[in-house]
Amino acid sequence: MNGYAVSRASLSHEEKLSLIDDRSLSDVESESARVDFESRFSSIQWAATAKTYCNGLRLSSWSSTILRTGVFLLPSFFQHRCARDRFRTEKLHPTAYLDGMRGLAALFVFFCHYFYTAFRIAEGWGRDGVNHDIWRLPFVRLLYSGPSMVCIFFVISGYALSLKPLKQARNRSFDGLSQTMSSFIFRRFFRLYLPPFISTFGVLILLRLGIYEMTRDIASDRKYVHNVIEHHPVLVETTQDQIWHWMKEMYDFVHVWGWEKFGGATGYDVHLWTIPVEFRCSMMLFLVMLGTARLRTGIRFLCLAILMWFVLRSDRWEMLLFLWGMVIAELDLIRGAHEPNAPQLPSTPPPLLPLEKTSDHAPVKRNSGNYFWTLLSIPALYLMSEPDAGPTGVPGWNYLETFIPEWFSDKYRYYQMIGSIIFVFCAARSTSWQRVFNSSVVQYFGRISYALYLMHGPVIHTVGFMIERRVWDRIGTEGCAYNWGMVLASVFNIPLVIWAADVFSRAVDVPTVKFTKWLEAKLSIKD
Repeated sequence: MNGYAVSRASLSHEEKLSLIDDRSLSDVESESARVDFESRFSSIQWAATAKTYCNGLRLSSWSSTILRTGVFLLPSFFQHRCARDRFRTEKLHPTAYLDGMRGLAALFVFFCHYFYTAFRIAEGWGRDGVNHDIWRLPFVRLLYSGPSMVCIFFVISGYALSLKPLKQARNRSFDGLSQTMSSFIFRRFFRLYLPPFISTFGVLILLRLGIYEMTRDIASDRKYVHNVIEHHPVLVETTQDQIWHWMKEMYDFVHVWGWEKFGGATGYDVHLWTIPVEFRCSMMLFLVMLGTARLRTGIRFLCLAILMWFVLRSDRWEMLLFLWGMVIAELDLIRGAHEPNAPQLPSTPPPLLPLEKTSDHAPVKRNSGNYFWTLLSIPALYLMSEPDAGPTGVPGWNYLETFIPEWFSDKYRYYQMIGSIIFVFCAARSTSWQRVFNSSVVQYFGRISYALYLMHGPVIHTVGFMIERRVWDRIGTEGCAYNWGMVLASVFNIPLVIWAADVFSRAVDVPTVKFTKWLEAKLSIKD
């Protein structure tokens, strides 16, 4: 990433929080809410908008279908602009800032995979006396640091999946906890895997249509690809063989029996290795929550501390991040961060993109606590800036490397892991950071974050490479011409990826979540 078998009227305040409502679409991250997203789009169905124009123009059925399709393909923020009078304003949920944080993380992962084919972005500033480009500096490099953003994903996932069960456990609502956990476990597979199944099948279709063959040469041509050569999906001889190949890849993609590095990665989109990790860690987290649900709070924290030490010593950094998400969630419950009367940002959901001026809000009172947590987040961001190529030979990181345990295998993840935990902890207490993550543009990326994660690979390997080749063929691939060519191609490719994610979110992500809810309701025993 990402309510349950109860009526909407019976939902508690906590169940309505944006990171708990499973109508969220981003689970490379969380069960984050789709309440705001669906309320917006249920009130301005794209088909209804198009129907108005069709009736006015008295178009034929074919013309009407084409127009409706065209309206659907418009980015959601343009649809919002066309029907802004139908939107209603609501307050942002207390955990909406985590949606925004996850959205930026997904965007920066896309930047990582987009730019690392052209530039050596993994090395830190000043490594081995060279690499003094400004974009290698700490903090700046977070804009394209994919591994650091994956750590953010996992902390948010642990938080989101834990919040409602912990609330019920603390309220001694064990019947409700049992129902919640049953629902979470049943739906988790569908929530995580259905969208990738569909996106990778789309890759299969593009393969058979020859789209990937149009860019196969550039994908491995050192004239155009100066750094990482990513795996390009394989075209097999016949369509039937291609389907069997895809089915085998998807079978391996559901990778629950092993914890090896990048286990479950699929050749149809190599970026999706985090999905099996999410699933495995989610199941382990559910087991931990069930096992500690009846324990006293202090004893539960003690058990978690012991378990986290064991997990870290076992070199399972991803599971540690999930467990820390659970800890941060319970600490927020203890301090009443999500209670209706708790101080929160007096914000209404902004438009999907800031296409119109919103009403002014009363200024948020910033106390010393806010300043403290905001300042503390700065060293956390520095730790998250640990170079992806490792700390060796990098000024400053040379010293910090001496504190990394020998048994910790992925040295470059050690401080990224610690920094992401501290940053999420601080952001939960910093109204300044929450204002940033609750802004309209950032919230928009939060809404399409899972789709952005799934779509950026296929778009880069098809249209993206085509555009890059056309640009470089015109201006050259040597020296500064190569850099400016990448910048010019980005002007087209970045909006294309965002558009594809927007459409995929509405065409696939939302319907799969609804399907999973429907399936659970149909198969479950009625109370």
